[in-house]
Amino acid sequence: MDERIEVSVLIDFYGNLLTDKQNKIMNLYYNEDFSLKEISEITNTTRQAVYDIIKRCHKLLVQYESKLQIMNKDLELKKAKKQLIDRLNKLKSRQSDELYDNIEEIKQYVIDNI
Repeated sequence: MDERIEVSVLIDFYGNLLTDKQNKIMNLYYNEDFSLKEISEITNTTRQAVYDIIKRCHKLLVQYESKLQIMNKDLELKKAKKQLIDRLNKLKSRQSDELYDNIEEIKQYVIDNI
């Protein structure tokens, strides 16, 4: 995964663990594509301070993911969900109407709840 996209996803998962100012700066930089100068003007902070915050928070987000593995588990869950739905679709094409209905109910449950 591209590093910029990965950090953006990490912000989604762990951004609430940052201070409000850190979260705002990280969102402006990674999600809104603002420059350091633009962010420094918006937050009334020096460009160097903004740069330091971005580097420090990037490191923090990577550490959080390294320890908690929430993003990785989410990706694995989405992959497993897709595989399960694919297998149910294969199975329903070969089965009776009653089994077909049961497979559809299971598939809908997986889509709605997992």
